[in-house]
Amino acid sequence: MAKNDSVWSIDELVALTDDIQEGEVEFKGKTFSFQYSELTEKEEPKMVPLEDGASLEEQTDWYQTVGSERILAMMKKAYDKNPEGECLEQESWSKLPATLRYKVIAEVLSIEGAMKGNFPSG
Repeated sequence: MAKNDSVWSIDELVALTDDIQEGEVEFKGKTFSFQYSELTEKEEPKMVPLEDGASLEEQTDWYQTVGSERILAMMKKAYDKNPEGECLEQESWSKLPATLRYKVIAEVLSIEGAMKGNFPSG
């Protein structure tokens, strides 16, 4: 039976959690480069669950925090494997322009197409 290159094998998926991936996004006419590594469930940041009946503002804050913590954990994992590579620490991440952070999150989480609909460039 021929191998189907459009279907992931378990070995390929497991290897993603060991590989260092590089990403880059365009921001205001320049390129921002970074590295990251996929997380296993055990490596995911532990977050306090969102309470039932949380307001829209609380839900938004919670999802922003979860997203940022996850991206930081992915970048830190890559840095631990490759200290020579580009790494953002929490203090630097929180000081970056929000638009750049959203672009990095979209790139890493592969949601760029969905983001374009919500944040048209202009």
